[in-house]
Formats: sequence, C-alpha cells, structure tokens
Amino acid sequence: MKRRNVLQLLPLLAGSLSLPTIIKDNDRTKPVFVLVHGAWHGGWCWKKIKSLLNKQGYEVFTPTLTGLGERSHLLREDINLDTHIQDVVNVIEYEDLKNVVLVGHSYAGMVVTGVADRLPSRISHLLYLDAFMPDNGKALKDYTPPPPPGAPQNTGPDAWKVAPRENAKAWGVRDESDIAWAQKRLGPQSGATFGQPLVLTETLSDKITKGFVLLTNDSPWFLEAAQRARSRSYHYFEMLRGGHDAMISEPEEVAKILIDFAAI
Repeated sequence: MKRRNVLQLLPLLAGSLSLPTIIKDNDRTKPVFVLVHGAWHGGWCWKKIKSLLNKQGYEVFTPTLTGLGERSHLLREDINLDTHIQDVVNVIEYEDLKNVVLVGHSYAGMVVTGVADRLPSRISHLLYLDAFMPDNGKALKDYTPPPPPGAPQNTGPDAWKVAPRENAKAWGVRDESDIAWAQKRLGPQSGATFGQPLVLTETLSDKITKGFVLLTNDSPWFLEAAQRARSRSYHYFEMLRGGHDAMISEPEEVAKILIDFAAI
C-alpha cells in the first residue's frame, strides 16, 4: 500500500477504534478520599475500606504517619503533632489533590483539623470518625484523663514512647484473624504527638462540609466530641455495633457512611 493511501486511512481507523481516554490528574470528577489513621495504627488499618471505595470508582490515599506502621523505623522522640499534620499536608500537595474528603479516626482528629486549617481550599469535606475534635490551643492530653494513681509509668531512656493502651479486641475487632492481623501491626508512638497543642491560624472554613461519626458510646471523650459536633450543626452519624476500630470490623458500613457523607 502506498504511503499516501495509508495516511488517508488514518482518520478512518481512529474513528473506528476504541481508544483509551487519557484523564489528567486535575480532571478528577469524584471526590478524593484521604483517610488518616489513629494512634498506634498505620495506613494498613484502612485496607478493607480502601478496596471498597476503589471498587466504587473513588481514588483513596491512606498515608501512614511518621514513626508508625511501615514507617516505624522512623520513630523518634521529637516527632510531634506538627510532624503528623505535615505528613498529610505533603500527600495532598505533592499529589495535587483537590475536592478532598478528609477523614480522621480517633487521634487523627487532631491531625485532620490542622490539615484543614492549612489547606482549606483543597478540602471539601472533613469527617471525624470517632475522633477527637480539638479547639485551638488544645493538645490531645487535654481531652483524656491522666493515669490513675498507682498505674505503671514508663521510665528509662524509652519513656518518651507511648505503647498502645488497648488491644485490637478491646477496640471492637471480633474476628480472630483480624485481631491477629491488627495486633502485630500496632506499635508505640512518640508522646510528643499527644502533648503538643494544636495551633490554628483561623476558624475552620465554613466552605468545608463537616461531619462526625460516633462508633462507641462508652468513651466519654468521643461522646463529648459528638455533642460538640451536634451543637455546631455538623452532619451526624451513629454506628455503634462495630466498635472503635469499625473500619476493620465493619468496613462495608463505614464505607457506606463515607460515600453518603461525600455526597452531601
């Protein structure tokens, strides 16, 4: 076939072939989920949720905070709340994420509040999943009671490390294989992350849709946070059968709440 004839056929071939559509990073039409784990956990705890959201066509990021999970080799005494806030800020900025549904579980309520303060234009939704909901100038230790008299205290060169207070079963994980899977991944955390106060530059933007999910009704600090969320007219959800680590024990139900919230 002559070269001229081949060139004449190219437009016809292009019209008859089903060519892949190239989507640029900034052409995301669905919200992007950024799920931030709580104390002593890692990005691993969102494994089931991430899979479920991916199947629904959502892009999901599950950053592991410095010193935890697969980044436990980076654990140092000087890691603090600001370190963890910057971890998540960097993921959002380096991936150039917009229309972000930012979810913080437990301790990560401290983290995501700081992230939303620093990147308000990139965050569309902010969800506290059985999480601390801090005010400006408050540290996590301000919301939790001190150890009771006579309780064992960390001493020695590793006193700055805070080991998990509970095990996976106490956090509502019931399946034995899930308990074993989670238990071997839990690890200590720098005490400075609990002691450093959160510093906000301004009140969280009214343009960010905010919500709270209560997973446990036997924890006074999460009940108190839930009450404050409702008093501020945050979108409110309750799911009390999965325990504090419901993202492991009841992933389908949690994923549904996340999708419903993102649609608000």
